Amino acid sequence: MKFSFISKITLGFLLLTLAGLFAQDNQANPPAKEQIKPALLVIDIQNLYLPYMSEDDKKMGMEIINGAIWLFRQHNLPVIRVYHTDLNFGPKPGTEPFEFPKSVIVNESDPKIIKNFPSAFVKTDLDKILKEKGCNTLFLCGLSSVGCVLATYHGAQERDYKVFMIKGGIMSHNSAYTNVIENISETVTFDTLSFMLDYLK
Repeated sequence: MKFSFISKITLGFLLLTLAGLFAQDNQANPPAKEQIKPALLVIDIQNLYLPYMSEDDKKMGMEIINGAIWLFRQHNLPVIRVYHTDLNFGPKPGTEPFEFPKSVIVNESDPKIIKNFPSAFVKTDLDKILKEKGCNTLFLCGLSSVGCVLATYHGAQERDYKVFMIKGGIMSHNSAYTNVIENISETVTFDTLSFMLDYLK
């Protein structure tokens, strides 16, 4: 079918008009923003590994971790415990070196992930648990900021989660390294975290 010059102009005008109407409709009815549905991951704060952490990091880190757990409890949001064990070198689940310190206010009812790789997503049920709970935004605390926390952070990004580290709530063997990780990653302070969770009400 051949179009005359006039027909082509008319068709072009019609297409431009439809495109304009579509754009106006999108502006009048923008897509609804997805509400954040957060979960807290408490990573590897086990008795075996804590002594290797910087004392400067550890003093603040443990307070902020408990504070973050408390905040999530207040909002009835998931707290997920993550534990590391090497298949050859342990620590063996159920032993004291494997456990979190008793001062950490996690509950036995909190979902528990046991991993053998730095990222808590590799060969675990973490992604499945998060999807079952409808979570799309993750807040990370624990250790090590240069190891398992960092690997889990990138693992979350690769799976399209919005993810933040909690400033002061991560630690490593060298506080200067922790500062670098906080500077190059998406982080939130404890106060900002509290504000964000209050905003969900």
